[in-house]
Amino acid sequence: MRWAACEGRVGIGFRTFLEFLVTVLVYLDSVGAELSPSQKDVVAVAAGVGPVAVAVGAAVTPDAVAALGAAGAERVYAAEQDPSGSLAVGQADLLVGAVRASEAVAVLSGIEPVETEVMARAAALTESALITQVSSIASAAEGELATATGLAVRKDVLSGEWSSAVRPTTTIAFLTLVPGIPAQTPAPVESPEVISVSTGGREGAQVLSRTPLVYGGRPDVSSARVVVAGGRGTDGDFGPVEQLADALGGAVGSTRDATDEGWIPHNTQVGQTGATVRPELYIAAGISGAVHHVAGMRQSGTIVVVNNDMDAPIFDIADFGIVGDLNTVLPQAAEAIRARKQQG
Repeated sequence: MRWAACEGRVGIGFRTFLEFLVTVLVYLDSVGAELSPSQKDVVAVAAGVGPVAVAVGAAVTPDAVAALGAAGAERVYAAEQDPSGSLAVGQADLLVGAVRASEAVAVLSGIEPVETEVMARAAALTESALITQVSSIASAAEGELATATGLAVRKDVLSGEWSSAVRPTTTIAFLTLVPGIPAQTPAPVESPEVISVSTGGREGAQVLSRTPLVYGGRPDVSSARVVVAGGRGTDGDFGPVEQLADALGGAVGSTRDATDEGWIPHNTQVGQTGATVRPELYIAAGISGAVHHVAGMRQSGTIVVVNNDMDAPIFDIADFGIVGDLNTVLPQAAEAIRARKQQG
């Protein structure tokens, strides 16, 4: 059976299925004085179930605790010693300890590589199911998905061509969520309880240093609400793409071809071997629509395509399409947007 995407129903589905849960645990790799949009999204989805606890894989400051409380977390599980230098081994121990202490049945995280590795290790240590890139929660009305525990999810497979219904058969389920799943903003918690967890002191490797990769000071492509992406059609000139992204306050994205050519950093890549994104607006410029790119962006809210080839496959998934030269269309659009902003 082939299913269409079940947009906008995740909060209802979670509540319908998981009301029996005492706690839903969220894993976040690190937390600063303010949560990122993607971190807020995961906490908000969890809050649609019930009381939320958060396990943090790095040192936790009072500002971080306050930020988690503002996002709706009632409890925060922190390691006795900062595990962030252990390259996922210590973080996995922390998460397992938090799962046992909270008695959580569902553990949620984003789909960043570090988070996915920690979730996979914790799932293995607890002999539990790991379901990655969950896009929605199945409805209780769909009889074939009803289970004893009531938990069933959907994820896109085969480059987004099919939606699979999946149910865990273990007591605990670890779920990584794609960005942008709709959820209501939870009520803030004034003073979350902080609970210390032992990590066992194991280290598979030791991280010596970390250097964040920032492209142009723009939002991260994985969590941005607006993404303007360019492909081979840019012929290496991402100037028009960057201009429009800056006018919209969005992120710059790219295809694998563009990054392989060295035109733009790899941390901007969208697709099967890059980021999976779900922004409110995705503008694809000079992108043909290869399946490995479309798999990472087809769940975007509104898709606008600019391409001089009217037969490009990406037009098949576009909400709006413009047949034209991106070097002409994008600068005109950026100029019009800037003019509209100046007019207030």
